[in-house]
Amino acid sequence: MILDFNTLSSKYNFNIKGIIHIGGHYGQEYDIYKNLNVPILFFEPLSNNFQHLQNKVKGDPNVITYQCALGNENKLVTMNVEVANQGQSSSILKPKKHLEQYPHITFDYTEEVNMFRLDDIDIDLLKYNFINIDVQGYELEVFKGAKNTINNIEYIISEVNRDEVYENCPYVDDLDLYLTNFERVETDWAGDTWGDALYIKKLIKYF
Repeated sequence: MILDFNTLSSKYNFNIKGIIHIGGHYGQEYDIYKNLNVPILFFEPLSNNFQHLQNKVKGDPNVITYQCALGNENKLVTMNVEVANQGQSSSILKPKKHLEQYPHITFDYTEEVNMFRLDDIDIDLLKYNFINIDVQGYELEVFKGAKNTINNIEYIISEVNRDEVYENCPYVDDLDLYLTNFERVETDWAGDTWGDALYIKKLIKYF
């Protein structure tokens, strides 16, 4: 996560009730989340990453982990996996501009994973009002499969793109158009062609 969660929380007066983190990797953000003492859902599809994630959150009763990808269909999908960046650049989409920007990161193998629509996961949606999503260009498909879930969400931190980092990935403007009930209030283009953005539901008063 490029954006600083604690800084944003103070600036926009976050009132986090529960967290849905999509693309959990090794659970790096867990150390920030656990201090909030709220329910947390982590979704991570890759086997190696998921094992690291489980070890990180082991014993915390507030955390539930799911080993699956999220999208707009319930099916088996193939992920393109790299190891040079500890799997953080792995994606359902094939890399494109990413190969030029980061030639040292090669996609070494593929892994078959289960993908589900977030709306089809049996969870109490009223417990969660914050989504953090980092799925390497697949964000729009995840949101399409989470229409009902998003109705209860007040804050979204999402990775965004302004070039075709992965084949046919949506650009930040596409996410802006889809998330019609949200306003993009912060964007950090630390990766040049990619970065992080904070969206807040338009009815939320944060000043």
